[in-house]
Amino acid sequence: MWKSHPKALPYLFLSEMWERFGYYLMIGIFTLYLKDVEAGFAMTEKEASDLYGTFIALVFLTPFIGGLVADRYLGYRMSIVIGGLMMGAGYFMMGIHSITMLYVAMTLVIVGNGFFKPNISTLLGNFYNDEQYKDKKDEGYNIFYMGINVGAFICNFFGAALQILLGWQYAFMAAGVGMFIGVVVFLLGTKHYGDKTAKKGTQEGDMPFYKIVLFILLPSVIFGVIGWLIKGVQSDTNLNSYIFGSDSTDAFIFACIPVIFFYGSLYAKAKVEDKRPIGALLSIFAVVILFWAVFKLNGSALNTWADRYTDREITGNTQAVFSSLKLAKDVEFKKDSTELYDASFRLQKENGVVKKEVNYPVYFRNVKESKKPTEGSTVTLWATNLSQSINPGWVIILTPLVVAFFTFLRSRKKEPSTPTKIAFGLLISALSVLVMVAAVHIGNNGAEKVSVWWLVANYGVITIGELFLSPMGLSVVSKLSPKNITSLMMGGWFLSTSIGNKLSGVLASLWDTYEDKADFFWINFGLLMFATLLMFGLLKQLNKVMKEKGIN
Repeated sequence: MWKSHPKALPYLFLSEMWERFGYYLMIGIFTLYLKDVEAGFAMTEKEASDLYGTFIALVFLTPFIGGLVADRYLGYRMSIVIGGLMMGAGYFMMGIHSITMLYVAMTLVIVGNGFFKPNISTLLGNFYNDEQYKDKKDEGYNIFYMGINVGAFICNFFGAALQILLGWQYAFMAAGVGMFIGVVVFLLGTKHYGDKTAKKGTQEGDMPFYKIVLFILLPSVIFGVIGWLIKGVQSDTNLNSYIFGSDSTDAFIFACIPVIFFYGSLYAKAKVEDKRPIGALLSIFAVVILFWAVFKLNGSALNTWADRYTDREITGNTQAVFSSLKLAKDVEFKKDSTELYDASFRLQKENGVVKKEVNYPVYFRNVKESKKPTEGSTVTLWATNLSQSINPGWVIILTPLVVAFFTFLRSRKKEPSTPTKIAFGLLISALSVLVMVAAVHIGNNGAEKVSVWWLVANYGVITIGELFLSPMGLSVVSKLSPKNITSLMMGGWFLSTSIGNKLSGVLASLWDTYEDKADFFWINFGLLMFATLLMFGLLKQLNKVMKEKGIN
């Protein structure tokens, strides 16, 4: 597999695999850790989802700056190493039970990812710009993308076992170890990188960095502070007088205003021949925000679904295997509602007042009476975060099939354009939400647990949508961007992802406000269908622009 590709590919593949191992291990347990009463921070669903949304939003915002700094000042090698070390240190610090240390750790991961994520992908692309490898570029990126998902698939098994055996801190430490292994592997491949890691410097037509700071970064910081400080109208349902639900959400939305204004100005000031391509990209950015908003519920609302509404009990050979691998734990059942399951309780907040909620964990509350165990007996439950491996598992299975499907259409000269693929990706993603609507009805709106196969089916459908849409995004940016602002437009793609991630956290924070959980998923379906209709409405113009540029 490797022989016809650059010698650097195995090192970049393994570096990215271990980096994603660390990141997805951390994401898989992040909200569970925040909500844990005994060893976490006893956060409510709303608080944990809001912090999760802000975190993953900022994680995808910093690659814009990290890519520019690497391009112009540090070069790719140094940027990747610095980013990897920062992320590894952040993962190690996350397990320290201190809210201050948690925020410091999150900051390290956010900044570190900005240096690592865009630059290892760019470095890989540099090798495939050589004439001898040009025709292997798509295949090379497919191999690289597989590395991402192999890391994302296996990490949750390590996270589950270490959390059950030793606690949260050791699970986070495993994420850090994975990241450091990724850095070591990357450095081992140094002799194969040649001059590909060198900085490009400022090119003719590039916007000076000081202008980016003055016109994008500084205004965003100022607006973010304003959003944090100003208050909305206080009411019975908005006791803290937030404008959009929380201080962090207010700050993030306000911080995005000058950035969105800046990208609008790029279109307004563009040359005549660049206006239509820029306008097409901005339209796509706006539409895919809603895709990421629903897709990124995997670490929040869908993690909650796996934890509370999915039948996780295992018996027989499955129980024996999972227990031996420390991927499951025994939980004692007690009928008396005044006693505490698992000798613990959960903190909740009502009108700003902390109260105790007994009978935590809540697993047995929606188990059918006929399936409830006898008093004092135990059941074995597989670890919640294992559900986070379903999506990358589907990616590994489905990627060759989707690639083969488009290759077949290409051979018949019927391959759809990139915007058309994105439109169908949105439609397929919308259909995945209907699986969860059905799951809610099967479980009588959470009164009874449902099979894990509902989650497997949901992730299977949305993964097809992801494979239609996600790889196409970076492709269309590289195809349509005017050469002098390609980095800025790539930053626009990351910005749309970031906004979508934050919106995902906002959606998930509303979970407890829906008495009928089907309504929560209907809202998500509506958002994706709106995006789908909008994208199909734009298709004619977008395809026309692609044709004008001589690309598909």
